[in-house]
Amino acid sequence: MAERTHDRPPDTSGRDAVLHAVSSAVLAVTRHLSVREVLQVIVRSAGQLLDARYAALGVPDDQGAFAEFVAEGMSEEQWEAIGPTPRQHGMLGAMLREGDPVRLPDIRKDPRFEWWPRAHPVLKDFLGVPIRDGDQVLGIIFLSNKRTPGGFTAADEELLTMFAAHAAIALTNARLYERGRELTVIEERTRMAHELHDAVTQKLFSLRLTAQAAASLLETDPARAAREIDQVRRLAGEALAELRAVIVELRPAELDRHGLVETLRKHVHLLDRLHPVSARFTFDGDPAGAPRADVTAEVTVLRVAQEALHNALRHAEAAHIDVRLSRLDTTLVLEVGDDGKGFDLAADAARGLGLASMRDRAENARGSLEVVAAPGAGTTVRLVVPA
Repeated sequence: MAERTHDRPPDTSGRDAVLHAVSSAVLAVTRHLSVREVLQVIVRSAGQLLDARYAALGVPDDQGAFAEFVAEGMSEEQWEAIGPTPRQHGMLGAMLREGDPVRLPDIRKDPRFEWWPRAHPVLKDFLGVPIRDGDQVLGIIFLSNKRTPGGFTAADEELLTMFAAHAAIALTNARLYERGRELTVIEERTRMAHELHDAVTQKLFSLRLTAQAAASLLETDPARAAREIDQVRRLAGEALAELRAVIVELRPAELDRHGLVETLRKHVHLLDRLHPVSARFTFDGDPAGAPRADVTAEVTVLRVAQEALHNALRHAEAAHIDVRLSRLDTTLVLEVGDDGKGFDLAADAARGLGLASMRDRAENARGSLEVVAAPGAGTTVRLVVPA
């Protein structure tokens, strides 16, 4: 029997790998990413840490399903084919109830395994570890199909458990940051609502009085009535400008929760399901690898994308709409293109208001908007704003 070596230095490679993986998750929080993006960083780091083909992280809700569920190792097409976010059944539910790590050579042979959707990849060796905050299970990290032969080991389980303990801190901090940001947004919206009410109410009250005066002067003093009508037009323009200014500043709630990339992706996916046109979204870059953009920039990109998509769906008679978002150093670039009937930029006045609104948004965000269109050649809207 070989003698044990007592003076051998401890193997720190696993600990170093954990620290490196955790640092990615912590940096994600300091870059002001959303909770979902922090979850993506955690999942990616866990999969790389233990060389797993598939990695996922589920955060439970109170309705028997998962409030958030992110995964690595599957394409968007595979996710679409799999279907809705899983509910808390089978092994997922068992781990949430029991709160203990699970390591299996073949998950399909465990009595707690029930089924998975037809399009789901085949999982074999399995390692699941809870992410805990005291007695509360914040979520569960699932790894499967280790690339190294032999499956997951006891050392892997210890390593992932250590990583999960640190990931809990990153996740908790991300939630606290996001809640703080949401409270700030609510306070700002309340302030804006008061300002909007005061400013617009005064303008509308003046509008009403001026319009009444113009109506009473139409027969006795037409010239003065005309001057009053000009005043009505001016007041209406000022009220509209104030409304637009406040609305532009209001940051949509979905941006705070999911970030720009995920919000755009979900919006385009919804339109793709609701309309016969094929709508597709692509992002050039890593959504979890870049800091959040400026608030004004994100709101501008989202609103211009929504306006461009609305125009394409309503007017273009297109078969395909492509939405592409790129992050280029210090700028965000949005392109919304369709293969529809196009239009004459100089002659088609019916589109003037939508284009003017988009250009105003671009200008307010210190960016630029370009529209390329021609009859029979489709339309492309290109927005560039500083991030």
